[in-house]
Amino acid sequence: MADPITDERIASVLRTFVRGCEPVLPRLRDIDADVAPDDPEVDQNLLRKVRGRLVEVRWPGSASWARMDVEQRVYWWVNRVGKLTALAASVTGLAGALGDRLPLQAVLGTAGQGMLLCAIAGEHGVEDRATRVRLLAAILFERDLDPAVAAGDGVDDPETAPEPPEGRRVGLKPAAKWFWRQGRLLLAVQDELDKRPHGRFYHRALSMVPVVGLAGDYLGERSGLKRAAKAADHWLRSAGFDPNRV
Repeated sequence: MADPITDERIASVLRTFVRGCEPVLPRLRDIDADVAPDDPEVDQNLLRKVRGRLVEVRWPGSASWARMDVEQRVYWWVNRVGKLTALAASVTGLAGALGDRLPLQAVLGTAGQGMLLCAIAGEHGVEDRATRVRLLAAILFERDLDPAVAAGDGVDDPETAPEPPEGRRVGLKPAAKWFWRQGRLLLAVQDELDKRPHGRFYHRALSMVPVVGLAGDYLGERSGLKRAAKAADHWLRSAGFDPNRV
């Protein structure tokens, strides 16, 4: 029988996971810089049209994004980015022998929820890594970590955070590789992965039906993301990170 996974081990893995997310998530906020080069060869009329369009697009970095409240931004993360991570987790049933050897859906589903939780923490103004670690531990693994354990003062975490994709824009293939490496970190706490928020019972029932099972997995992952987001909002507000508090 394997030894129980300690809070210290959970904290160490999550610190590395959170550290890996830190340079990637903010890149979405660079969209304005990407389309506003100071280049005399750029068609300025076209550039003005692009800038005007971005004012209306709800995307991190756009003017409309700045006008959105925290709840609207969290909704965006769940329904835009969350769709991609849920799809990545749900298609693992097609992985054949590899899927039989590794808990791929649990790994990628937990990684997707962890990435979403880091983004939500950022929208609530939480930049402190230890607080993010405590948030992820509470929602994903039902662990109430001591702040000192979460911070890991004096602890040398053995895992190295995955290198973020190169370049200012994150392509699909490099992003997928980075996401998989993030997920692999969680194999170190594999026995805890089933504690994460899941979909409803009927999603699991649907996932076992031939042909439509993939749809059941996807809907279950989407439902789990929404439940994780709701739990994160409650945790952050209870911890004093209420975006509506004056």
